[in-house]
Amino acid sequence: MSEASGATRSQRDSIELFAGAGGLGVGLAEAGFSPRIVVEYDKWCCDTLRDNHKAGNTGDADDDAPWRVIEGDVRHVDFARFEGKIDLVSGGPPCQPFSLGGRHRAYDDARDMFPEAVRAVRETRPKAFVFENVKGLTRAAFSDYFSYVRLQLEHPEVVMCPDEAWGEHFKRLQQHHTSTKRDGLHYNVVTKLLNSANHGVPQRRERVIFVGFRDDVDACWSFGEGDHTHEALVWDQTFGDYWDRHQVAKAQRKLEGRALGIAKRLSKDEKPDTKPWRTTRDAIGDLPDPRHTRISASIPDHRFQPGARSYPGHTGSFMDDPSKTLKAGVHGVPGGENMLRRADGFIRYFTVRESARIQTFPDDYVFHGAWSECMRQLGNAVPAKLAELVGVSVRQQLDAAEAR
Repeated sequence: MSEASGATRSQRDSIELFAGAGGLGVGLAEAGFSPRIVVEYDKWCCDTLRDNHKAGNTGDADDDAPWRVIEGDVRHVDFARFEGKIDLVSGGPPCQPFSLGGRHRAYDDARDMFPEAVRAVRETRPKAFVFENVKGLTRAAFSDYFSYVRLQLEHPEVVMCPDEAWGEHFKRLQQHHTSTKRDGLHYNVVTKLLNSANHGVPQRRERVIFVGFRDDVDACWSFGEGDHTHEALVWDQTFGDYWDRHQVAKAQRKLEGRALGIAKRLSKDEKPDTKPWRTTRDAIGDLPDPRHTRISASIPDHRFQPGARSYPGHTGSFMDDPSKTLKAGVHGVPGGENMLRRADGFIRYFTVRESARIQTFPDDYVFHGAWSECMRQLGNAVPAKLAELVGVSVRQQLDAAEAR
């Protein structure tokens, strides 16, 4: 992880909701946040979390041990005991109501857990929060609900009344937000759509984040577009040492997809001042071919999975681009788009270890369940590197606010 992380400094207490396999939590931990509890419903995800964070999940662990996993429905968790003791609440509420691959039911979907995220904020009153979700939440069809979610996070004590429709609650939140007399708990919230590839993740994965600071915290937070670009990658592949660095044979040095058009616009004398996108080869190039069983067997979770096939809309990821968005296996063939496509047309599924590399998990992070289950965990995860960068930026503002 980054040397710029806050992991070497004193840890700030946090709570992690809807933790999944732990991508968001791992990145935020590198930024200096230590989750007191981690809430997750899925059994396999909980097994993954417990195995990788044993300190908080042993029989003799005390109540203050970090990463204590609570397996179950978040709606049954009482957060009130953490009131005033938490610096950050974070999590990724289930995204199926908004996913481009789902049924797009949003506020009519029982899986919408944003109300529980708001409740955790209301009961703990953290200095800040970080929530993330899929790009689909920003679709025009969900614009009102997107605004509704944001207003709930800004004013978590304006609670929905029994039998009140969400539209009526939305109207009350708007009235409260525009009032000049607003008592109680309030947060200043920024939303942003991030492309992970622009931030050094070897994957084109877009996520929307909600970052909020309690209004008594003097934070001046913003988050940039990232310092990695496709243009810089294509320049490196066209005029730089990308191919030599990876010892790629000349016959296999091939630009594909959008890179072909970008290459025509570039000049050797005008090197982009940004960093190159990281590619699939950057992430997994040092791993042996998983078909070589004797070699790959020594690497955890690096087993060959047969049966990959290409079909319209699911053609795999080029080796020398960032991978396409890893998916959770709901798009036809289990694993969906989670395939590697070589320049010669050969395709195969990514192994779990390769997928973990693409999602920037540490190499010693292990996953529980069959291949399809592990790929579901990884397809739902936040890239740990992206979470770390967001966490560092939030941590810096909290530290600076307290130093003023």
